Amino acid sequence: MSETLSFAAPLTRWRGDRGTYHLVTIAGEAADQLAMHARLHRLEFGRSRGFGSVKVTARIGETHWKSSVFPQRKQSEWILLVSRRVMRAEDLAAGDTVRLELELL
Repeated sequence: MSETLSFAAPLTRWRGDRGTYHLVTIAGEAADQLAMHARLHRLEFGRSRGFGSVKVTARIGETHWKSSVFPQRKQSEWILLVSRRVMRAEDLAAGDTVRLELELL
């Protein structure tokens, strides 16, 4: 049985050494649920996934894709990268608030 999280969050632009990325920062109750899911996975399988990530199926509008969310600040926040393909399909720009649905895998 999979768990689904739904929430709204701003789309942020981050410029790094290798390019510009668009991402959503997941905080609050949704971040707590992701941290619990990661802990349960570690207990069940005896190890955590790469970088402590959690696999998800993400959905913004009509666009969905498989990805991973990555913990930040000791799992009090999580990051989901949003590709250019998704940004174009949903006509998004940095600063937009997106309605996001995550199915935890």
